[in-house]
Amino acid sequence: MKTKAFVTVLYILFLLLPIYWLLNMSLKTNEEILSTFTLWPQDLTFANYMVIFTDASWYNGYINSTIYVVLNTIITLLVALPAAYAFSRYNFMGDKHLFFWLLTNRMAPPAVFALPFFQLYSSVGLFDTHIAVALAHCLFNIPLAVWILEGFMSGVPREIDETAYIDGYSFPRFFTRIFTPMISSGIGVAAFFCFMFSWVELLLARTLTSVDAKSISATMTRTVSASGLDWGVLAAAGILTIIPGILVIYFVRNYIAKGFALGRV
Repeated sequence: MKTKAFVTVLYILFLLLPIYWLLNMSLKTNEEILSTFTLWPQDLTFANYMVIFTDASWYNGYINSTIYVVLNTIITLLVALPAAYAFSRYNFMGDKHLFFWLLTNRMAPPAVFALPFFQLYSSVGLFDTHIAVALAHCLFNIPLAVWILEGFMSGVPREIDETAYIDGYSFPRFFTRIFTPMISSGIGVAAFFCFMFSWVELLLARTLTSVDAKSISATMTRTVSASGLDWGVLAAAGILTIIPGILVIYFVRNYIAKGFALGRV
């Protein structure tokens, strides 16, 4: 028992070490980071965080990322909910093949689609806009959301649909007032995964934006100057980037196990 507890504590410390080191760096000056090895800041400073909150090029990155991530999550759920219902309740020609094809889009690396998206958005005037990144991320998030939601919907008995129709419910009214609340945990899990995948994605966010819609992940990769990297500011930006994910995990913490099982537990 003691051995198990020791291994568990050791594993948790191993997982938290990079986060602690990032926090440690964010509270140091560049001189201390580059000159000495210390387990905690010798000259504690919050100047790195002040740069993030006062420099428009930094805090706009967080605003832009939040905008396109929220847009992507909303669009993804609006499309995935009826699609997942169709896969869950109806049999049609090629349904299994179409379902598998949706998943292959999630398997493809973003680099495959970076150039086509860049040329398409440049030609229609969507380059460097929030909706451009949001729509590009839908290519990967919609298949994932459909897969998760279909699992949750398949767990709802079909008799509920039939009973609602007998009681005089129209399909939109049944879907919004009865069916959707029953799979609210699945919607929360799907929204969580869409948020996280869109928040951390870098290649498309960097390729499809330049100034007006540049994400925080792209901002962090474009901070090289003649004097080198500002390690303290990058560390502070990294800590602030983790916070939204922690908040989202907190709100859906009771449903994450189901999400990793894709609704099938």
